[in-house]
Parts: sequence; C-alpha cells; structure tokens
Amino acid sequence: MTPSPAVTSRPLRERFVERLIRCVTGLACFGTGIAFFVRSNLGVPPWDVFHQGISKHTGLGLGTVLIIVAFGVLLLWIPLRLRPGLGTILNAIEIGLVENVAQDLIPHTHSLVMRTIFMFAGLAIIAAGSGLYIGAEFGSGPRDGLMLGLNKRFGISVRLARTTVEVVVMLVGIALGGHIGLGTFVFALGIGPMVQITLRLFRMSASKIEAAEGEALEI
Repeated sequence: MTPSPAVTSRPLRERFVERLIRCVTGLACFGTGIAFFVRSNLGVPPWDVFHQGISKHTGLGLGTVLIIVAFGVLLLWIPLRLRPGLGTILNAIEIGLVENVAQDLIPHTHSLVMRTIFMFAGLAIIAAGSGLYIGAEFGSGPRDGLMLGLNKRFGISVRLARTTVEVVVMLVGIALGGHIGLGTFVFALGIGPMVQITLRLFRMSASKIEAAEGEALEI
C-alpha cells in the first residue's frame, strides 16, 4: 500500500486528481462508518450522539443533521480566522449524504455478535477514511478545524480543545436523546491509534507523515 519513493516525491499539486479521489473516497468511508455505528445500536461517536439527539427532536435524517451542523460549525471558523479548503466543503456535504444512504442499506439486526461486528467495522472504515482524507491534504473538516482554530487563536492545546468540545456536545446530545454506549468509548479510545496506522498505509507526502500522525493522535 505504501507508494514508491519516486511517486511520493512528486509535488502534491501535480497529483490533484489522485488527491481528489482519495478525499472523496475517504469521506465516503466516514459516512459509511458512522452508519455502521448507528446500526450496531451500541453507541455512536461523541459528535454523533449530538447529531442523534437533534435528529430525534427534528425528525430529520442523521446524515441531514450532519450537514446542517457542519455548516453551523463553519460559521464558528469566522471569528477564529480560519479558511476552509476544498476538502472542508466536501466534508461538510458528502459525509451526511453518504450516511443517509448507507444507513438505509445496512440491515437492522438483533444479534449481539453482528452488532459488535458492525461497531468494529465502523471504527475500521472511519480510520481508513481518515487516512485517505488527511493524506489528500485538502483541508481539515469543520469539526477538527474548530479545534485546531481554538489552538491557534487562544493557545489551547488541541487535545484539551477536542476533549472539551466533544464532552460538551456529547452531554448535550445525551440530554436530547442521543445514544451513548460501548461504541462511544471504543471510538474515543481506538480512533487515534488506528488513524496513525492508516496514515502510513495511505500516505502521499512522506515529509508530512510524522506531523499528520501527531495531529491524529492529538485530535
């Protein structure tokens, strides 16, 4: 999976189509992975607890809520003086669209074994999507960008910013009826190490891999 030195050394600007394909594929993985977490009924990632809560109160599909919240978060980028990239806009739209479709395609199941498989499949698919998306270097997603913006604007560590924001949105989500469970903690503990692996598998820019891995573990 690791590209040859000759391929890796080519400037990223000369590989726009490849990067775009990686970005779109990675975001599709994100949406699919979230759908697997939802279908596992074992708990969803922290932000999606919030999304679930809003979905239950509005009657909107989870993916639709994802899109609305993403653009709401982008408004918070303005005072943080952040600029969205192409990947940021694609992130805000595509993940929600794919989640809506994937959730309808993944069957309901009462089997604990299958639900557990769905949970770990969701984690693995999101980690793979992260490696592809981050490696494409088209800009951070709305939610991760918010945390990076808090770090740059106010000097808050990325880890503290992420923890604070995710705990707050998760608690609000629980109050709104979102589902916290084993899957929530599996995601929180497992996503960092797994993204570190996928960044190496899908890397494009060898010179930036260590910085990207550090960012993945921090956020």
